[in-house]
Order: sequence, then C-alpha cells, then structure tokens
Amino acid sequence: MSEAIAFMFDAPHALSDAQRLELLGGKGKSLSDMTRAMGLPVPPGFTLGTGACRHYLRSGWSPAFDEAIETHLAQIETMLGRRFGDAVNPLLLSVRSGGAASMPGMMDTVLNVGLNADIVPGLAARSGGDEDFARDCLHRLHESFVKSVGHAPPDAPRAQLRAAIEAVFQSWNSERAKAYRRIEAIADDAGTAVNIQAMVFGNRDAMSGTGVVFSRNPSDGEPQIFGDILFQAQGEDVVSGAHQTIDIAQLPSRLPDAAAALDRCLDAIERHYRDLVDVEFTIESGKLWILQARPGKRSPEAAIRIAHDMALDPDFPLTRSEALDRVGHLLGAAARSRRIAGDESALGAGLGASPGVASGKLVTCAERAVNLVAQGEAVILARPETSPEDIEGIAAAAGLLTSRGGLASHAAVVARGWGKPAVVGWSAMQFVEGGISVEGMRIDEGAILSIDGESGEIFAGALACETHLTPEAVVMMGWRDGPADGGIGAVQSALSDDELVLLVALKGFCPRDAAIEIGRLDSDALAAKLSGLDEFLDASSPRFIKVTDSGKARGDQMVAAHRDAMGLDAARDRLAAFHILNDDFKTLVTGWQMRPSDGAPVFNNHSDPDYDAAILGRMSGLHRDTMAWLEAIEPRGPLPFFRTRLEAAFARLQAGETPYLASPKIDSYHNIWFELHEYLIRLAGMTRAEAEGRQEAG
Repeated sequence: MSEAIAFMFDAPHALSDAQRLELLGGKGKSLSDMTRAMGLPVPPGFTLGTGACRHYLRSGWSPAFDEAIETHLAQIETMLGRRFGDAVNPLLLSVRSGGAASMPGMMDTVLNVGLNADIVPGLAARSGGDEDFARDCLHRLHESFVKSVGHAPPDAPRAQLRAAIEAVFQSWNSERAKAYRRIEAIADDAGTAVNIQAMVFGNRDAMSGTGVVFSRNPSDGEPQIFGDILFQAQGEDVVSGAHQTIDIAQLPSRLPDAAAALDRCLDAIERHYRDLVDVEFTIESGKLWILQARPGKRSPEAAIRIAHDMALDPDFPLTRSEALDRVGHLLGAAARSRRIAGDESALGAGLGASPGVASGKLVTCAERAVNLVAQGEAVILARPETSPEDIEGIAAAAGLLTSRGGLASHAAVVARGWGKPAVVGWSAMQFVEGGISVEGMRIDEGAILSIDGESGEIFAGALACETHLTPEAVVMMGWRDGPADGGIGAVQSALSDDELVLLVALKGFCPRDAAIEIGRLDSDALAAKLSGLDEFLDASSPRFIKVTDSGKARGDQMVAAHRDAMGLDAARDRLAAFHILNDDFKTLVTGWQMRPSDGAPVFNNHSDPDYDAAILGRMSGLHRDTMAWLEAIEPRGPLPFFRTRLEAAFARLQAGETPYLASPKIDSYHNIWFELHEYLIRLAGMTRAEAEGRQEAG
C-alpha cells in the first residue's frame, strides 16, 4: 500500500471534515478533534484508516500494516514512558472499531491488549502492588478476546494486537453489522477504521470508574447530562447491559473534581459539534479521560427539542435556519404517544429509556419477533439484555423490554435512535421456558403487554393512548413560516384571549399541546396567557385546559353576539350552506382513508400515488369554495381564527405534508373543520343532534 494508512490522534490533516470522517471513521475523527482542536484529556493513540480495512477484506493482511503499527506504537511509548510487551513497565492497549457512520455495539472491541501472566506482576507493581487489579485486567482480556476473536489470547503481545485488529476488520462483515447497515441504509463497502489507544483503567481503585454520558437527555431533550457510570469497572461493563449501572447524577457526590471536569469537557465537545453528543469516559484514580465522542442517538422528540433549545440560546453556535435544516423533516409528525391514565395497575417498573407507549405480544426471542411482525403482529421484545445479534428483532418490535442494563446500554441507545419505546433494567423480570415470571406470576409468550417508555412502567394488556405534538415542534413550525432568524418575536400568537376561551369552550377542554400549536405559543407564553384567564379557563391539569362555568358562559356570549349581529335566520342559512361543503369534505376524507378494492372499501395504505393524487386534487377546489364561503360571512367575528388555521393546514398539504389532511395528532384540516362545524351549530342556536336532524329533513 502506497498511501498513508495510520495516523496519530494529534496528527495534522489538510482535509475537510467530510474527508477526515471517511478516512478516520467517526470515532477516529472525534479523537483527532478532541486531541488537536479541543485539547481534551484523551489517552494517546493512533487510527488505522478505513482504507486498511478495505484492503484487508479484499487482500488480507499487508506487511505495510506491521510497519505502520510499529512506527505509531513507538510514538505512544515515547509519550507515556512505557513499552508494549515490557514486563516491568507495560503499556496496554484498547483496540476499537469506528466506521464513518455510527453503528453502536455492532463491531468488536478488545481491551487490555498486551497483557499475559508474565506481565501481570509488572502491571501490579505499577499500580501500587494491587495484584487483584492486575489479575482482573488479565481476566477481562481473556473475556473480550474470546468474544471478539474466538479463542484465548496468545501470550505474545504483538500477536494479540494483530489478532485484535483482524477481529475488528472482520466484524465489519458480521451478520449483526450487515443487518444494522441494511436497516440504516449504510453502505457495505465503506469499511471500519481501527483505533489503537493506550489503556486507562476504570477498574484500578475506588476512585476509578467508567461511564457513558449524553450532553442532554436523548429521550426527551431535557438540557441536563444523562447517562450511566460504574465504579471500578471497564467500558464494556456499561454498554453491554449486563451490569446494573449507577445514574451519572451520583458522580458529583463521589468524585466532585472528576464530575466538574466532565461537565467542562461535555460543554466543549457539544459546542464543537453543535449537537447532542454521546461521550465515553474513564476516571483512573480520580483523573478524567475522554475515550470517544459521537453525535448521540436521540428520539425524534428529543431531536426537535435539542435543536430548538440550541437555536434559542444566544451563546450557542446554531442558528434557527440550521436547526430547521436539521429537524425540519420531523416537525409534521413529531407526535409522541402517551398513556391515558386510568385504573390500570402496573406490573412493575424499570427505567424509561426511550419515550412512547407500545403494546404487543410478548416475545423473548429476536428471531420469533421478526417472524411474527412479518405476519402482521405487533410484539414487545423482552430480553435479559440485548446483544448486537438481536438487532433485527429490535428493529421489528413495537417496543423493547430488558431485565438488566441502564440508560446508556446497547438496548437503550438503539431504541432511541429508532424512535422505539423502551424500558430497561426491570430487575423483577425473570425468564422461564415459554415466557417470563414476575414475582411468581407467569406471563406466557403471546400474552399482550404494554410498556411506557417515559415512566418505565409495564402493564398487562393494551393501553389507551393519546398523541400530541411537542411544544418545540410547534414553535419551530412558526420559524419555518416566518423569518427563521428574526429573534423570538418572530413567533407570534394567532390566538387572542377571546379566541382561546372560545376554542376551549367549543369542546369543553383543549390539550395544552394543541393550544400551543394553534396559537404559535411556547409553553411559557401559554402559561402567561392562562394566568390572566383563570376565571374562564382551568389550567390546573398538566395536560388539558378545561373551561369553567364562567368560561362556558363567556363562550356563549361571544357566539350570541355574533348571532345577534348576523341574525338567526342568516346564521341558519350559513349553516345550511356549510352542510353542502361538509358532505363533500366527509366524502373526500373517507376516500383518503379508505379506497375501493374489488367492489369493497379497504384501508388505504397509500401505495397508489395516482389514487392519492386524485383525492388531494379535489381538495384544492373544496378549499377554494370554503374560503369563499368564509369570506361571505359578515360582520367579522371569531371566524378569521378558523380561516387562518385552515389556510395554514392547506399550505402544508400543498407542500406534501399529507398528515395535515386528517391526522388527529396535529392541527389538521379535519380537526379545524370539526371545530368550525361545532361553532356554526351553536351560532344557529342548535345542538349537533338538532342540526343533523334538520340536515336529513332538508
């Protein structure tokens, strides 16, 4: 090989970020950035570039690899004053994968490379005579070597190193990695880089530990660090899910200096990448080391909130336009399912690892999950902890449930990345033949279970749910419609106080999230508005705004005032005219949701673009007629409130956002239409039953 194949972490590169990513892989690029650009405490090391992997998979091991490894290994030895394979002052290495696209847990890692029985005494002596620590490191080498390479490590350190590197190269084509790439549409020919790095030891003593932390909560976007730590442990203990981890919030009370250093590093890394980051770290005898960083897998809801919060922070280097570019494709469908609390009793609770509610048949085998989903079933995949071999089952399942592992485990990270509800660490769940057992109660495979990935609760049977748009999604929709970087004043409310009271009075209640979307408000602005309307609106519920008796009376007064100005006969004429439009709209929506097949209506799966286009084409004429009808109603009252919302929903339809026709989750044309119909019925002095009876009689 003629081109350079290995690069020290602190080596200069005359390449663009995209070129470095392709060359070094995501992990190698981040190690280069953190070492050279950010000056963070990163153990020294070097990266074998992705070209080496492609060469190996095509032609096998090259003598050029040996030369490059020796050259760069010598630089690490000089920097640290230790030697690889030395029995007195040994240097141990970690060998990790790192493709250009993040594939968490899919490829192999080998830790403590370079250790054997003859070197254990030297490692112990360098660690203050701690022979237990040195023997633990040897045991961990055997475990990771057997898992990744397939056999016990040879005694010779350099033979260990070559075997570990080859195992990482080969893991690129493992079945689990190929399955993940297929699901995530990652190219098969890119190859992985290999990062060879000096070991630091989270298992060294009581002031040591290892963890994985996100700069913000990847489930809901809350701007607080989020993750797990294990004391006296090494990295695989955290991400494998095989150990019960400790919340990162406990770190400051145990190692305050390391916690403060971690906060500083997270802030620097997040600002450098201008995004949520997922960081692996080790603390060795109280000193913090950063081992890797990458963009963090996050739920769609979290992605929107994080982009929103970063763009609104005047000190953060992300504009509103850039935030919209990042998550604009998520806004129209950024709805989270939430449980409607009833009298159901939870079977128990673990850790809510990825938000949302999921119900399905209990399955304990990934392969069976795939097969059942192919037959049209929804499943909840339950595992002690997930391994990369479970990846296709995780992708197929409606939700994920584990008995072990923490918020940074493989199961949690992958579920959030795919927007899939997950509960981890439900320690009461035991696995038995043909199902699970919970505190002596058996639950057979095939039984319906539900999980709440926000609260961490598990329920027998299906759950009633509701969906809602997040407030941040609603606010960002306002940015898209107006000057994206015009300051906070660019997000204006479309609701006057009277309109908000009327909106709630029409139904008796209104979800808070709906009021936020309709009014182009954020949660603080809505709260401020509600504080002045407490006579009319009851805002004590965290989810709903309810109308008070005074609010009902105020709504009736507004409707009556408009009726008096228009005249009762005219109001009833307007309602009769609307019924003609209403019949057309109901027919159109039904046609969108159901299509004919062999003479019978079937659910429209939107697989026929010509059929859908014909339905949407009819919508243009209906919208034009509706706007003309609304303009004819005088004197002007609250009706512009409906008109502007219908115009906004229609504009989104024209932009290709088809959920804005009839989705109940957002301020769709159908939802607005229903409210307008209710208003017109009241304007005509009728109940809905009376109006429908008069329509049938007419």
